[in-house]
This record gives sequence, structure tokens and C-alpha cells, in this order.
Amino acid sequence: MGAPWHPATEDIELAQVMHALSDPARLEIVARLAAGGPENCTKTCDGIDLHKSTVSHHYRVLREAGVTATTVEGRTRVVRLRRDAMDDRFPGLLDAVINALQRRPVPTG
Repeated sequence: MGAPWHPATEDIELAQVMHALSDPARLEIVARLAAGGPENCTKTCDGIDLHKSTVSHHYRVLREAGVTATTVEGRTRVVRLRRDAMDDRFPGLLDAVINALQRRPVPTG
């Protein structure tokens, strides 16, 4: 299995990033990565009530947009935010998204 494809920093496009960040499930993944740092794909999606293939799709959209990077470590895929690449291309965008996610209301039951 080869390394997953990621766009070069200079090839990250705003429209793709905005599309990637437009889905609530993908925003949840970004929030979890921002709070906890690089994570095993399986651990990051704990508590996200979606089918495994749907979660994989969301990871792919984030990766192909340049928001995240995935590395293969043995049989595990580790996902992290591409903060440096995002800041190089769109300074402050990722921080603004993360800050907004941290201020969102907590659902009550």
C-alpha cells in the first residue's frame, strides 16, 4: 500500500477547502484533530454515528482538499491537520474555523 496522495501546498485551492469544511461530519473531524493532535483514523471517528465507508469518504475529502494529511504507520493510518500548509495558503482560515467550532453550543439532551 502506497502513501496516500496529498496536494502540494501551492496546489491547495480555496474552493476545495471550503467544500471540505462545509459538512458537519468533516467539521467534527477537524475539531477533534485540533483538540487532540494527530490521531488514528479509528479513534478520531469514535462517536461519529456514520458508516465506516462514509467516514472514509470524509477523510478522503479533507485530505484531497489539503486540510489534513494521512500517514501510514504499519497497518494504521494517522491523520493530522496540515496547519502549516493551510496557514501558508490561507493565513488565519483554519484558526478561524477551529475557534468557531470551539465556541459552538453544546447540545443538550
